[in-house]
Amino acid sequence: MVEQSDHAPLLDWEEVPSGEPPTLAPRQRDESEAGPANCRSGGSTAPGAGWTASTGGPVPVPGVGGGEATTCAGNMVEWCLPPDVNLEGVEFKSMASGSHRIANDFIYFRKGCFFGLACFANMPVESELERGARMKSVGILTPSYTLLYRYMHFLENQVRHQLQCPGQYSPLEAFYEDKKAVLPLGGNGLVTTCPTSTSTAPPHGRCCMNPEMKVGFIRFFGEQIMVLWKFALLRKRIVIFSPPPVGVVCYRVYCCCCLANISLPRMEVSVPEFRPFFYINVADIAALETEMSYVACTTEKIFEEKKELYDVYVDNQNVKTHRESLQPMLRLNSADREKYRKLTEQRQMLLYSQEVDGDCSSSEEDLFILFFMELNNRIFQTLSEVASSVDPTLTAEHVRAMGLDPQGDQGFLVDLLELYGIDAMLVIDNPCCH
Repeated sequence: MVEQSDHAPLLDWEEVPSGEPPTLAPRQRDESEAGPANCRSGGSTAPGAGWTASTGGPVPVPGVGGGEATTCAGNMVEWCLPPDVNLEGVEFKSMASGSHRIANDFIYFRKGCFFGLACFANMPVESELERGARMKSVGILTPSYTLLYRYMHFLENQVRHQLQCPGQYSPLEAFYEDKKAVLPLGGNGLVTTCPTSTSTAPPHGRCCMNPEMKVGFIRFFGEQIMVLWKFALLRKRIVIFSPPPVGVVCYRVYCCCCLANISLPRMEVSVPEFRPFFYINVADIAALETEMSYVACTTEKIFEEKKELYDVYVDNQNVKTHRESLQPMLRLNSADREKYRKLTEQRQMLLYSQEVDGDCSSSEEDLFILFFMELNNRIFQTLSEVASSVDPTLTAEHVRAMGLDPQGDQGFLVDLLELYGIDAMLVIDNPCCH
């Protein structure tokens, strides 16, 4: 048994500059940019390792005539605590491809059975050796991502400090000593994910990933959120592509996981765990090949060609699938539009109460999570009751009571029954087409 306190290890990394120095702009957050917040699962989130990484900086190599030459080595971990932690590949996970074009960002990712949060910053410098730009990230690894947001401000401050005073690690060392925890050895421990398929936590007993950022998931995807919901409930492999900054896209990964929340206390099903991978790059391809169900985001367009790795590909707001059996689910039906109408209506009422009454007891994210949890609970409660009845036949009336379309959602329901092992028979007459 591993004992863990609320302590954390640190890392520090850099990325190789591209030669085009960016303008160092103050970080701005709009209502669509968010770090996943308020997920519903427990588990320790004590950081277990920390580092700083940089983009290559110069590395000494043997020179001609006894001197020394330098070459850029790509992203590299330049400092970490504890020193013996396995950080292979973390220098690329903690800096999204294309980050050299932006001034700052944050990024969630998975490293084996741990989760990481890194803050990236990019500063112009008058140095030919660094090709006009200095880029660094500072991050931490933990067994769970649910409370990583607590260290966001510290990491943001420290990456700026590392840009201005490279190599001064005493604040990171002090942080590590204060927050360090013992990580399980071997890398084969369980990953604490959030949300879980049978979470029973109340809306305000949730975990967070960056509560100061506003939710823009509903407004960003619009009606397509109903398409994503079906794929999430069916535990499909979902890859979300977007150029940097990647922090807001990590938030969309989290929201996709929330679409599949179920909180029926006695529901025991054997389905693949719907796990967030957050940011991925080409170094993650081997790991993804063995995953049956996940949600991830990337800034690398090459993933669109790797169709064996995913079922659903999301390019900004465009949701698509190359799997013929799933393509009918891309089409919205009347029940989908009605559910989306109710969701947006509730959102407008919430925004009105916040603006007029100053009522901030509930957030848009609370509303979003609760809406889909109640929808999922209603569906599975109905399916469970039908399956345990004398006549386990799903009729059109049952389907409508679940908020689904008897014709448009037939394929979705058949897949749902099969995936969750629910012993019920779907009998719905298809009307003749004229």
